[in-house]
This record gives sequence, structure tokens and C-alpha cells, in this order.
Amino acid sequence: MNAVQLQGLSVRAGERAILESVDLAVAEREHLLLVGPSGCGKTTLLRAIAGLVRPTSGRLELFGRVASDGPRLALAPEQRGVGMLFQGGALWPHLNARKQLEFVLACARTPREQWRARVSELLEWVELAGYHERLPATLSGGEAQRLALARAIAASPRLLLLDEPLGPLDEELRHSLLAKLHELHHRLGLTVIHVTHAPSEAREYATRTVRMRAGRVVPEGPQAPRAEQAPKAEQAKERP
Repeated sequence: MNAVQLQGLSVRAGERAILESVDLAVAEREHLLLVGPSGCGKTTLLRAIAGLVRPTSGRLELFGRVASDGPRLALAPEQRGVGMLFQGGALWPHLNARKQLEFVLACARTPREQWRARVSELLEWVELAGYHERLPATLSGGEAQRLALARAIAASPRLLLLDEPLGPLDEELRHSLLAKLHELHHRLGLTVIHVTHAPSEAREYATRTVRMRAGRVVPEGPQAPRAEQAPKAEQAKERP
């Protein structure tokens, strides 16, 4: 069974097509890297999957259940088993780390007596143990993104959507967050759709890459060679 199945999915804003007849299947536990230039519809595709954008036409199934059929939303966002890490984290500035997570747990109708243990577990997973009372403004860029990741998985989603999650981070923090994402992907058995405009981002962890252009997705060829398997032309340049 596929985690995500899109058939002819389209999204329009007035006369402008943002997504045009997108067909895409994502297998369970896959880490799909979705690449393409800014403005090609990547974020809109994630938001349509999450139920935050209403399609104009087409069909979306999540784990074998119809989530939307044309403009009709068959599953509300909170019923889809989807967590989303937004670009820049999008943390609520007036809520400390504990309350960020408790809000999600409340929306997911997690019994209140489980909140304390669950919050501590989530913060430990993202290496923020003891940060319960910290506000977003007091966190570094890497810490804020890890808190946003904890919030995205707080309700135990089956599908994790990542929208440019590494954008505001320097190279060292990028590697650290990617490793954490990879760890949680396997620990929690998640399916991941990872949107970026940088084709090399997370390619070492992705199971497949799909390129997006002008509102459509087009499968790429095989994964690019890893650094230790550089193309012959590059190897030749490095010879003395």
C-alpha cells in the first residue's frame, strides 16, 4: 500500500494554475526528495497533502483512504496522520517549548495525563531535554528547528512533510538536523516527503528524487553518485 497516491491533482488560484494534473505515488516508509526552483508549486503540493489547501480537481489518497476527491475534503487535516515542518519552523512566538507541544497534543486529543511524559520524550528525542520553559526567541536557529520538528511529530503522524527544513541553518547545523531526521524516520517508521530547491540536500538519505517544474512533477533518473563515487570527469580533475 502506498502512503500517498495523487491522481490528476490540480490547484488553481483564480485563473492561475499552481499545480497541474499531478500524478505521484509515495511508498510507505519512503524518504522522497522533491526538488525544483522556487515558485514551482512544491509547498502548495505539501499543503494540499496536509489538507491546508483545497484542490481544484483530482484525487488524493493517504494510506489507502480517500483524503480529497476534487474540491471535496474527505478527511480533515487532523484526521490525515500528517505532521509538517514548515519553512523557517513557524513556531508560535508567545508559547514556550512545552506549550508548543501541548497545543498539538490537545488538538490530537491525547489524554491530558499523558502530556508531561510525552513532552519530555519529544524534547529528549530532538536533544532539547530541559528546554520546557524556553521561548522561541531564546533558542538558536538549530534549536528552534529541532523544536519545530518535535512539534511536527508530537501527534505520532505516519507521514512527515518537510518544507525547506534546512533553509536558515549553517552547514554544520544542516548535517546535524539531517542526521536527526534520518534517525527519527527509521525509529518511528515514518514516510517522509522532503521539499527543497537544492538537489544535493539530503540526497544521501533519500530513497528517491522527484523533480518539479511549473506545477508538475517529473521523476528524475537514478540518484546522483555519492562523493566517494564521483563521476570520471571529476576524478580526472583531481589527478595531479
